[in-house]
Amino acid sequence: MARVPFIGRLFWREYLALFGSLILIFLEGFIRVITLGLPQPIIRFCYNSSKSLFNLLSSPQGRELRSTKKSISTSIAQSPDFVDLCALYGYYAEEHIVQTGDGYLLGLHRLGWKRSEEGLRINAGEGSVRKKVVYLHHGLMMNSEVWVCLTERERCLPFTLVEKGYDVWLGNNRGNKYSKKSTRFPPSSTAFWDFSMDQFAFHDIPDSIDYVLKATSQPTLSYIGFSQGTAQAFATLSIHPALNDKIDVFVALAPAMAPAGLSDGVVNSLVKASPEVIFLALGRRSILSSATMWQTILYPPIFTRVIDMSLSFLFGWTGRNISAHQKLAAYPHLYSYTSTKSVVHWFQIIRNKSFQMYDDDVQAPLSIGASDRYYKVAKFPTRNIKTPIVLMYGGSDSLVDIKVMLKELPRHTIAKEISHFEHLDFLWAQDVDQLVFPYVFAALEEYAGRDHLKDIRFRYGHVKESHHTLAQSPDYSEDDLSSATDTGSQSSPAIRRTLIALEQSTPRTAITLASPLSASSTEATTLSAGAAQDSPSPTVVGPGMLLRGNSRKNRSGSLASTQNLESLKKGRFGEGGISLGTSKATVSAATGSPAMGPKRDMSTSGKT
Repeated sequence: MARVPFIGRLFWREYLALFGSLILIFLEGFIRVITLGLPQPIIRFCYNSSKSLFNLLSSPQGRELRSTKKSISTSIAQSPDFVDLCALYGYYAEEHIVQTGDGYLLGLHRLGWKRSEEGLRINAGEGSVRKKVVYLHHGLMMNSEVWVCLTERERCLPFTLVEKGYDVWLGNNRGNKYSKKSTRFPPSSTAFWDFSMDQFAFHDIPDSIDYVLKATSQPTLSYIGFSQGTAQAFATLSIHPALNDKIDVFVALAPAMAPAGLSDGVVNSLVKASPEVIFLALGRRSILSSATMWQTILYPPIFTRVIDMSLSFLFGWTGRNISAHQKLAAYPHLYSYTSTKSVVHWFQIIRNKSFQMYDDDVQAPLSIGASDRYYKVAKFPTRNIKTPIVLMYGGSDSLVDIKVMLKELPRHTIAKEISHFEHLDFLWAQDVDQLVFPYVFAALEEYAGRDHLKDIRFRYGHVKESHHTLAQSPDYSEDDLSSATDTGSQSSPAIRRTLIALEQSTPRTAITLASPLSASSTEATTLSAGAAQDSPSPTVVGPGMLLRGNSRKNRSGSLASTQNLESLKKGRFGEGGISLGTSKATVSAATGSPAMGPKRDMSTSGKT
């Protein structure tokens, strides 16, 4: 039954919530106007007052702990730009400018040199040192600084990649701190801010990648995105077929494609409101530009507390995996400018539950009837993506609905869950280098520099921790299933799968590969570390899984087998290691099996 537009869009409680949220928005704007006219002495007075109040209310132990961590976090928080942040750790960074097809000038940053390589020519043609290229892209309302504002060098992904021998580039969206210029419009005009994720996909990402490949004389690069940086990659790869040949692997951290919505009903009502209402409240230029004002007048610990409360209010995140001194260092670099229209675009995606392009023809307020019969917004055809995809998402991230996402992605997608991680943890968590980096490095080692269209050894599995519900895979054809039954022949690409890493550092960590043979299958292959108290070595255990060797029955009555993980790493099953992808969710690992490919090194740079 059709509802009357505008009037029937929200329930009465949501109208009250919308009214309240608009009052808060206008109040915040009013305070901002007042603070713009305040003299500097009054701003300093507000800052010192908030500092004194915080110290009065905090415990002596807390003050002592902050003083021990203050030096590095303060240096990072006060660094004005990307180059200075890198210089704190002794890295030299280059700045580049790329012009998009529609005239925007985007800032790119390059980290191509280890701390011992200053002066070397990297990817500069004949006679230079050749390195594989990795491109990183930030999330919504961010810039490239979020990748390098960490309090320990070992937890900084770009620095670690540089030390591993990669030529690292970091991109920026139009409108943010490093890309606030156009050859056609000034930033003060409304026309400058008339962009959404469509423009990121059609111009910013492909133009940046083409520039990087031309500057490095490399045929391909590896793409690592965070949050909206993953959505932009999904979108641009789906509409630019040729770009799939230029990206050898796409690693998506905290991927964003189909957010369930915001946790608070007041703000979630804005999602369902008409775009015109949102533009009326937030304007048609940059969104939440007053965030820098609050950072100026508030003492840093209070500012971080306000950010934590806001993230909890909007998304239900606790921030418990990020240390207090890391927040002090990183939160000042969290916000950067973007357009209100790009946020409205996300509201449309959430409201329509569809990863679609921006809807310029929103239904008129007084029209009645099912207009979707005659008009349908174009979706990004993400199932057309050919580039290998490795997803890493948090089990406590309210912005990720992995089941919905996997239905919209190609079947070769691999998904790995970190059960206790939230959204920002993939950037700044205390143990991000132990739980995330090994999978990133394994994906790069497997794919970087390869012709992925001809390489099928690393595809078609979903990696996930075993104590959570398995991600559902798309349905497979009878041809896929029948081709999997003959392990001595070339299996269908839709069935071939390989683990990207085997963890051994955490005693209780388990990795599960969801069977791709049936969308309804609950059978899985589990690599469990420390399955029993008296078993210090990891074992291979899996319901419905068959290993040729000493087998036993598991609790559910399915046939299972255990084998020391070290024997897998050393190749005791023969040259092939593990072959995954036979019918009835079986795994064959016999010595000298002709069905298995060349032996793979399952280690990950000293960590497995």
